[in-house]
Amino acid sequence: MFASNVKEIDAIELNQWINDEHHQFRVIDVRQMQEIATGTIRTAEALPLHILPARMNELSVNEKLVIICRSGARSAQACMFLQQQGFSEVYNLRGGMMGWVQSGFVATQLA
Repeated sequence: MFASNVKEIDAIELNQWINDEHHQFRVIDVRQMQEIATGTIRTAEALPLHILPARMNELSVNEKLVIICRSGARSAQACMFLQQQGFSEVYNLRGGMMGWVQSGFVATQLA
């Protein structure tokens, strides 16, 4: 279903990245705002998939990005889209927020 060139990261590795203050990356949540309101990863920024193309200029092609959604499907679409636009350091959170919570991590409210 997903293109094999989409890099993935699992919840445990992402949690390690979040806790490493020297690791530079951004977490982008591509779910709808009402979904994000139910809880997300504490460092995440909301950028719903349907507005990603219009707001892509807010991201840098040189940044490392971790894209998240509910299950990993929409974030994989976002990763493929961003790769087509020249982004190379894009990672899909395997299992999305469901995988994050199943791995024992907390979904927090956006600030």
